[in-house]
Amino acid sequence: MKPHRNIIFKSLFLSTILLLLLGAGSALAHYHLPAAVTTDWLEDNSDLNNLVILDIRSSAEYEADHIPGAINEPFEVPFSAWITMRDDLLLELPDKADLFSAIGNLGITRRSLVVVVTQGAAEPPYPLANATRVADTLIYAGVRDVTILDGGYAQWVAEGKEVTQDVPAITPVTYRSSVNQRMFVSIDYVYRQINRPRGGAILIDARDAEVYEGLVIEPWADQPGHIPTAKSLPTPLIWNEDGTYKSHEELAALARSVIGDNRHKEIIVYCGVGGYASSWWYVLTQELGYTNVKIFDGASQEWVRYYDMVLD
Repeated sequence: MKPHRNIIFKSLFLSTILLLLLGAGSALAHYHLPAAVTTDWLEDNSDLNNLVILDIRSSAEYEADHIPGAINEPFEVPFSAWITMRDDLLLELPDKADLFSAIGNLGITRRSLVVVVTQGAAEPPYPLANATRVADTLIYAGVRDVTILDGGYAQWVAEGKEVTQDVPAITPVTYRSSVNQRMFVSIDYVYRQINRPRGGAILIDARDAEVYEGLVIEPWADQPGHIPTAKSLPTPLIWNEDGTYKSHEELAALARSVIGDNRHKEIIVYCGVGGYASSWWYVLTQELGYTNVKIFDGASQEWVRYYDMVLD
């Protein structure tokens, strides 16, 4: 997702429009963030009204140094503000009250402009999926404008941009909104879809291809293969080696090769525990314009408790 590749990031134009609106004191001014922003964009727009730079790295990493103005709420497994463990399933959604309390304690409102920052390039690229999981959770909770720092903190440091150890003050708020109940689906819903006589939703397996094919068995799902009817669309294909997103054109081609061009067809994405699935949900909905995408949050870890995987 880079601006020099004709992606959607018209940041200079959009920023100018926003600043004009804010300068005019418009109470209705509203800014739609792109799916990911570059380090240059964040540096140039760090003084935007309602901007929240949300660093989800560990507390130790944040305290060592971070982007000026960034606040910290770590993404930690199995428990954090962003995920919980329920019925021995990893990466489950927190209860609504707990999630809203955590968001409000960070000073985030529905109108905040939230930039999620994770560490960046890694192998395997799980930290990159942490950013999409947090972004998805904020969107689920009703935050209107959420984006991800392309390349993460590693990219920021690699480009020699300013870092600090100063911790900004946070003014907590009472966060009020409603959750998007259509965004996450249950195992029963998935079962009904794949057993519909005329076919239901397109089911996407976001795990590594070797796992989908049964060549590798992950510890949280002790069966080889994949859920019946699922198509393979491995999440690591989303990123370049340096942890930045591939171009809009490349991402669109990847999605089209497996899902097709119908952006209104129902799609259900799953993975091992709920991390990688969040990445394709984010790219499909926030970058590529697919309108009916859902996450099976129980993922393969729940599926194998009740049903078999298949090899085909």
